[in-house]
Amino acid sequence: MNGSIIGKKVHFSDLYLNVELLDGRIISTPMNWYKDLENASFKALLNYKFICDGTGIEWSELDYHLNIGSMLMVVDQKKVA
Repeated sequence: MNGSIIGKKVHFSDLYLNVELLDGRIISTPMNWYKDLENASFKALLNYKFICDGTGIEWSELDYHLNIGSMLMVVDQKKVA
């Protein structure tokens, strides 16, 4: 993965996790890809911090870590549904 995948902000909707990158791009993935996040309260979702020089996100209250680059990986839709 390219080293330019560095997070700047995280936004949520009922359906999507959106990560704004330093270079202005926004990566959006379905919340149902992340069951721990999907089931969390909005307050817990807002309690995140960037880790690993901005390439990852941590929700310490949820004990959940996400590599931002993994949001670009192809997911087998049969396993998600």
